[in-house]
Amino acid sequence: MSRIQTNLAAIRKARGIGAADLANKVGVTRQTIYAIEAGTYLPNTEVTLRLARELEVAVEELFLLPEERQEESTSVTAEYLGQNPPGKGQAVQICRVGAKWVSVPVDARSYHLPEADAVVTGSASRSRNPRLQLFSDDDAKRNKVLVAGCDPATNILAHIVERVSGVEIVHAPASSQLALQWLKQGKVHIAGSHLQDPDSGDFNLPLVRRLFPDRDMAVITFARWEAGLVVARGNPKSIRGIDDIARKSVTLINREPGSGGRSLLDDLMLSAGLTPETMRGYDRLAFGHLPAAEAVQAGTADCCVATWAAAHIFGLDFIPLRSEQYDFVLHRETLRLAAVEALFDALQRAVLRRRLETLAGYETSQTGAVRA
Repeated sequence: MSRIQTNLAAIRKARGIGAADLANKVGVTRQTIYAIEAGTYLPNTEVTLRLARELEVAVEELFLLPEERQEESTSVTAEYLGQNPPGKGQAVQICRVGAKWVSVPVDARSYHLPEADAVVTGSASRSRNPRLQLFSDDDAKRNKVLVAGCDPATNILAHIVERVSGVEIVHAPASSQLALQWLKQGKVHIAGSHLQDPDSGDFNLPLVRRLFPDRDMAVITFARWEAGLVVARGNPKSIRGIDDIARKSVTLINREPGSGGRSLLDDLMLSAGLTPETMRGYDRLAFGHLPAAEAVQAGTADCCVATWAAAHIFGLDFIPLRSEQYDFVLHRETLRLAAVEALFDALQRAVLRRRLETLAGYETSQTGAVRA
């Protein structure tokens, strides 16, 4: 694969056109124009054609391929965001966050090998900063945003963002608390969260203010969803509420500490006067909504706390408990990145909202709304 070069800056300046003026005519931001000129952002076909039309040049004059060369792979050291220490040959996706490289392990899906940018080299170890062998130098140069969180609908957003802007979203699965912690440590661009403040009942904002007291943070809504109990089709154990989970005949699979599902379960148990000892399976953990629902579908658990979407995907029954708000949290200066801007532009698209409503059952009237 050859590296694409651009003459956009030279052609624009030769015609005496300012970056802001060109951005307005093409329908992008000034920051996007600068990112294209710097070679850190590759526009999609529509934007490329608009640029060529406004500057009255051929596309080949704006963007060109250098002479073919033998491609060389590169090795880098990257922070590793995974549940377990990395082992040799572990496939990962990579993303630059600030001045550091961050890697996220990829998971296999049915009938598909996972897409990856690199593999861990060397023997398995406890290192959280393994050495990686990239498949291509170009894998390190693609325009990416690293988003941590537990929402399985992130891939719906990712597909639309990549198709419209060429920006790739790398998703790091994490509980809400872990995602926010990674954000605080500078390991991700954006953290997804659906944690409710016990005093105010509000989601995310109170916790963000406590975690980042001296930072200017942005909180932008992705969607609202129904969280509840996921049970087998037909509900053979007749589970209706929290008291039913305490029956000896019911086996639970729990979410990891720091997750919204775990928080909801603990709140319900506290209100009902129940303890972990009364819950069979309280210490069995599933990392994510879909893995928890999959355990119910496989019959290794009778019940879990997850979203309606997780139940729907596996053909399971669902007992709603409360409506939750899932927000994206990020440092405000991160909004200036062209790739991040492309992500949030996608939140305003009707096609995204239709898919979230139809496929995931989400409520999207506030999608894209800035809360802070």
